[in-house]
Amino acid sequence: MENQIFFWGIILFLIATLAIGLWAAKQIKGDSVNYLVAGRGLVLPLAAATLMAQSVDSNATLGNMDLAAAFGFWAGASLPLGLALCLFLTALFFAKPMNRLGLITLPDFYRVKYNRTTEWIASVIMVLSFSFLLAGNLVAGGFLFQSFLGTTYTLGVILIALVVVIYTASGGLFAVAYTDAIQVAIALIGTLALLGFLAFNFDFTIPPGMGPFDLEQLTDPAAGAAINWATLLALGLGDIVAIDFMARVFAADSPETAQKACFISSAGTVIIGVPFSMMALAAPQILATAGVAIDADTPLLFSLINGVAPPALGLLVIMAILSASLSTADGAILGTSSVIAHNIMGIRHDNYTTSGSRLLALTRTMAVVITVIGVIFAVLVPQTGILLLLAFDLGFAGLLIPLVGGIYWSGSTAPGALACIIVGTLTRLGFFVLMPTMFGADNTLLYLENPLLTADFDGFPTLISPLVGLVAFVGVSLLTGGSKGQTQAMAEESQEAISATSDS
Repeated sequence: MENQIFFWGIILFLIATLAIGLWAAKQIKGDSVNYLVAGRGLVLPLAAATLMAQSVDSNATLGNMDLAAAFGFWAGASLPLGLALCLFLTALFFAKPMNRLGLITLPDFYRVKYNRTTEWIASVIMVLSFSFLLAGNLVAGGFLFQSFLGTTYTLGVILIALVVVIYTASGGLFAVAYTDAIQVAIALIGTLALLGFLAFNFDFTIPPGMGPFDLEQLTDPAAGAAINWATLLALGLGDIVAIDFMARVFAADSPETAQKACFISSAGTVIIGVPFSMMALAAPQILATAGVAIDADTPLLFSLINGVAPPALGLLVIMAILSASLSTADGAILGTSSVIAHNIMGIRHDNYTTSGSRLLALTRTMAVVITVIGVIFAVLVPQTGILLLLAFDLGFAGLLIPLVGGIYWSGSTAPGALACIIVGTLTRLGFFVLMPTMFGADNTLLYLENPLLTADFDGFPTLISPLVGLVAFVGVSLLTGGSKGQTQAMAEESQEAISATSDS
């Protein structure tokens, strides 16, 4: 009976999500601006909900819980706290100026501030990193379908990918926003309901050294401090250059709405994400009390649902996790496909043929392509939290500093930005292939065995790579900035490009 409740509940939820997404497609009206940034008309509730939905994903829930149970509170909580920090910093420093620019995608900034080459290279890095992000959320769907629908893991990944690509490719950001609003509400209710049930029925016993006040997790490298700080910074700073977050900033109906939405979604991310870290600490004792054995190959939360939670509550939590996976996967698909079409291939939103917008048609085609790539990554690396961190590590290493410099430093130049992007990113990738572990997990994706770097160095590559990029950015910008008059001319040319983009 319980399996039947889970089975039909999941099926009905997916059908409802598809229906909402396909209904939202009516608002596209053949216009790529409607498709990519919802006509720049998202009001505060929708803007806040869709931003929160992008941060509350399977990595910050399932991945968070598994990491907290294995390594301590800060290992897991660093995921939602890092994402919340990103939204808070975006609200303070980036939401208003970025919304005012009237851009279509984040790489547009690198073109209007620097040049086409910078835009193209930044776009390639963003597509690569968001392929990992997409994969991490498909991983959660694969495990969920395997556990509750009886499919294989691979088939589960394919099925959830099909659902999300159908409504995303059809309805664009309108579909994403409407489905996100419902999905984040389910995630909030499901999280708080499960936390309340466990707190009321079981004793929350936190193992020694694992709790939120055991601060050696943030001060002692032997207790994982370097990895935990790397997680916080990779997400708190690297996620600022996330194409899905910035798409929602662009889509807000005003700079003030964009800023308020970021503040609200920052708080909501903490409210939803941190309870999973707390539940993880008590989960082993709770499962032991309930007589449920822990399966190392099954996400810890699924063991709680199957062995402890009542069926109705279990279904609600399943839908919450599925909502988290879908809400971030749709943003990753839309963001990467639009960047491929608009920024890498150079199709602009005013490019129409007799059959309609070329950008709209090509973005929908690329949505299918990027989903296939995400499925491949999900099958090769069936992990959640680690893929999220790898995605934003690349942005932190090479893309953040040119963004900050482009807004707040008049001396920044295109050669400086290119130097930072290339040197910072290559440094991080070099560390990646030489490290046997990444954020505490074995590097099963690409590792070249060597005697130079060991697992004890884990976490430090995240901290070092952006510093290398910063040195390259400042040094090359100073060398290529020219005279004051030339710098002023470059700034005026950049502003004219920004204005032209906004007017178009």
